[in-house]
Amino acid sequence: MAALIRAARTAQHLAVRALAAHGLAHPLTLVLLAAASTTAARAWEAGHRVTDIHPANTASSPGANSPGCSAHTLGSP
Repeated sequence: MAALIRAARTAQHLAVRALAAHGLAHPLTLVLLAAASTTAARAWEAGHRVTDIHPANTASSPGANSPGCSAHTLGSP
């Protein structure tokens, strides 16, 4: 089961890197985003929680201590 979490984290990391390097409309970014969402869905269906893939880290999450902020909410730039 740890392999699903590792695969989901890796897929997300690669998608974010492609997004930063090429932008949202680039075909590579779209393929990697699809792979990341599929892998995360498989981990979810296997019984993993979102926090297993995205552990809450208040030191690096902007606004993580704000009221109404969830562990997977992105901070605004």
